[in-house]
Amino acid sequence: MEDKKEKRSRPWIYPLLFVITLITTTLAGAEWMYGKMLYFEPRLTLAQLVSGISFSFPFLAILTVHEFGHYLTARYYHVKVTLPFYIPLWLGFIGIPSFGTGGAFIRILEPIKSRREYFDIGIAGPLAGFVVSLFVLYYGFTHLPPPEFIYSIHPEYEQYGMDYADFVYQEEGTFYLGDNLAFLFFKNYVADDPSLVPNPYEIIHYPWIFAGFLALFVTALNLLPIGQLDGGHAVYGLFGWKNHKIISTVIFIIFLYYAGLGLVTPFDPMNDLLLYIPLYIGFLFFVMQSMRVTNRTRLTLAIAIFTAQFITIFLFPMIKGYTGWLVFAFIIGRFLGIHHPPAILDESLSPTRKILGWITLIVFILSFSPRPFIIT
Repeated sequence: MEDKKEKRSRPWIYPLLFVITLITTTLAGAEWMYGKMLYFEPRLTLAQLVSGISFSFPFLAILTVHEFGHYLTARYYHVKVTLPFYIPLWLGFIGIPSFGTGGAFIRILEPIKSRREYFDIGIAGPLAGFVVSLFVLYYGFTHLPPPEFIYSIHPEYEQYGMDYADFVYQEEGTFYLGDNLAFLFFKNYVADDPSLVPNPYEIIHYPWIFAGFLALFVTALNLLPIGQLDGGHAVYGLFGWKNHKIISTVIFIIFLYYAGLGLVTPFDPMNDLLLYIPLYIGFLFFVMQSMRVTNRTRLTLAIAIFTAQFITIFLFPMIKGYTGWLVFAFIIGRFLGIHHPPAILDESLSPTRKILGWITLIVFILSFSPRPFIIT
């Protein structure tokens, strides 16, 4: 109770965090746009730093609309809730690229009473943010600079002409963005001229498109149909508490299976496998703690997931998962949980809300990138 009173008595914390996050996302945006850092050579100029607002403005606009979707819906139901807390997170001072923020969140200060309230509050944020993401991507793909723009970022490309992609992406450690269905639609059907669409390795230099891609990534994360994530609220609303428990558990296991594909393979030297296999199975066992099953069942599941991954890679060596998802699996499995608390009022949803629920799951499919950030 004291903590809640303290938070409410310091309203200045919300605008302060927003302003700091605006600054850090502007710095981060400039670093991505120009391929330079603030404190390391070659350094960003003041004009370049200021132009980072063309990334921070659309990105924070989407993030803000998302959070206020939750906030306003909660207030509609008279649920006590805080304004959004923005999380500034800029790592440029140590030479590591970042997005300038760890996101934003609201704190719900009292229990949510009904299944309908869980559903409405949960889906309002990602649906609102997704709509704004579409506008941001539309603007980005309909206001593309000429192809020669990339020479202003990488003057060394000019010697190869427009065929530079055949020569400059050969080194290991090159970073590029994966695709999702919504992003593919804009690239293939919305861009005024397909020849202007940037190479996947260069999208980071196009701030509106990059901001839109990151927003879709954040939307997909929130809409994972697991636990108390926004997607978990949608599944709970649509299918009820018992079915949510089954669906969330199954999807979490599939998520783990895909994420770890190729991490431990039958093609490693045998001495490495003897070390990696028990460590990896131990990690899976550790991550699944929130399943609320016996240790024996958890261990059996961990061994089964590893075995399925091992056999898949043995039969299809070219298949790869995305180990980056293991980080989010760890956060979900250890901190957020994969189950949903039952509401006091467990009423069914209206037909209109059921339609919105299915639309929300479709938005997840459109926004999800199997491999969002790829380093070759």
